[in-house]
Amino acid sequence: MTPEEKHNCIDPDELRKDIEVNIEKYGLQVIMIEATDYLPSFAYSIGLWQKYNHPEIICFGLSTSLLHKIINNVAEIIKAGESIITEKNYFDRIFDNSKAQFLKVATQSIDDYFGTAINFYDRNDFPTLQLVWTDRNDKFPWEENFEEEFLYRQPLLDRNSNFKFLEPKNLSAFTTKQWLDGKPIIRVYHDDEGDWIFLTDDESSTENTIIVALEQLVLKDNSLNQVFDLEYGEEAERKYIGSEWIRKNTECNDEE
Repeated sequence: MTPEEKHNCIDPDELRKDIEVNIEKYGLQVIMIEATDYLPSFAYSIGLWQKYNHPEIICFGLSTSLLHKIINNVAEIIKAGESIITEKNYFDRIFDNSKAQFLKVATQSIDDYFGTAINFYDRNDFPTLQLVWTDRNDKFPWEENFEEEFLYRQPLLDRNSNFKFLEPKNLSAFTTKQWLDGKPIIRVYHDDEGDWIFLTDDESSTENTIIVALEQLVLKDNSLNQVFDLEYGEEAERKYIGSEWIRKNTECNDEE
């Protein structure tokens, strides 16, 4: 389940009709997802690809009202006939007195964030660009000394497709000794303190607990990326590697 699927509980038929009306009237629909205690806010367009043959736009980590305004401002540039260029500095055109860049979203990240667009287009291979903003020193997330407090508010969707967790790769995560022996992870828990716990079978005894880097777990089993978006206090369980993750403690509380 993606962040959008967890929080978007509008009837899909009604939403599709609204999107069609807004694309016809305004040229696009903007989907907005509020931040949670763990996941950042984000917003993206639907309709730029259909109406203007231009990649859809997504942006993270700001208030939804500002995200809505930004997406619409970018849409005005596109409507005027200008194509957005990736990895180009847009100074003072998106934000006052600061830069912005656009990155091509990796195909592997589309399913994670574009759920409503996927349902609307009935496909998940449409082109998308991520608008990336700078910190208070006008530095991008990939530049040295980017402010750490903003680092996890805008995941970069052009990279790290093999490691989707928002935390650093060397984050200490908890698992069991049985995992070292080759037993698969079947339960993942993201506790209220932010710790990640990966369990094999029904094993939860403290004497069997070990600490490993989060990246090591993902390198051994890339399907763990499917639960990168577990909220604090949420867990997911499956029967075996490749089977569906069943989540607990999810709530429907977002608005669009």
